[in-house]
Amino acid sequence: MFGIIWLASYPKSGNTWVRAFLANYMKNQAAALPINELVGYALGDGFLIHYERLTGKPAEQLSAEEINELRPKLHEWFASAKGQTVFVKTHNFVGRVEESALITPSATAGAIYVLRNPLDVAVSYAHHFRTTMDEAVEALCRKNHIVEGGPRVLPQYLGSWWQHVRSWTEAPGLTPHIMRYEDMLAAPDSTFGALAGFLKWPPEPERLQRAIRFSSFRELSKQEKSGAFKELPAGATSAFFREGRASVWREALSDAQVARLVAANGEVMQRFGYLTPEGKPPAA
Repeated sequence: MFGIIWLASYPKSGNTWVRAFLANYMKNQAAALPINELVGYALGDGFLIHYERLTGKPAEQLSAEEINELRPKLHEWFASAKGQTVFVKTHNFVGRVEESALITPSATAGAIYVLRNPLDVAVSYAHHFRTTMDEAVEALCRKNHIVEGGPRVLPQYLGSWWQHVRSWTEAPGLTPHIMRYEDMLAAPDSTFGALAGFLKWPPEPERLQRAIRFSSFRELSKQEKSGAFKELPAGATSAFFREGRASVWREALSDAQVARLVAANGEVMQRFGYLTPEGKPPAA
């Protein structure tokens, strides 16, 4: 594969976990890759430094309109700069902003889409973005939801959870490799093995097992506790690798919050196995 392979997800769905697996698999060394070196194995589409390098201008001289117009050129640059496949992390949905595509088809070789039960996403979202649980629930239900950017970071165009998932899984001409967070937890060998197969990496069982072990939640959390993780947002009050398990929503969400998420996202939740045929969350 040549060009961009997007590593896409709604925030707090397991994107960094998959990045860690990919990096450790590619590095293939006897010790786990330090988490602060993950940035060297996947670009991020939301950082202004890339636009500075593309244009030679400082970020403060680039208007929102210019950045929007430059986005396809940046993606083409990503796709061709290394002369090989390049992984690019994104939390944007597949859509348009002011007539400019957030994901450029001509630069795209493929996509890995990571999804997680939105009931659990809401809990992690609240901790990560330092919102109330009600605010996190409403964010996942809000069509065309945007997370505002910062001094060196662009806004993230998320949409609602269902909108995000459908945009990636139903995008014309794109057949993403879909990974569920829950399967990564319950069946890592087959789930990450399928990812290696999608990337057409030759079967190497020992290498696969090592990459799975070195990218486990236990390993990532241990590294974060022993030294700061540079991707943790400034002012964060909880760890980046906080829980690493499924169904945390049962302890954190009220019945009303669960009902709100299901009402807004239920059709897509059911499609991906997060609701029973009757449209309810599975019993514990």
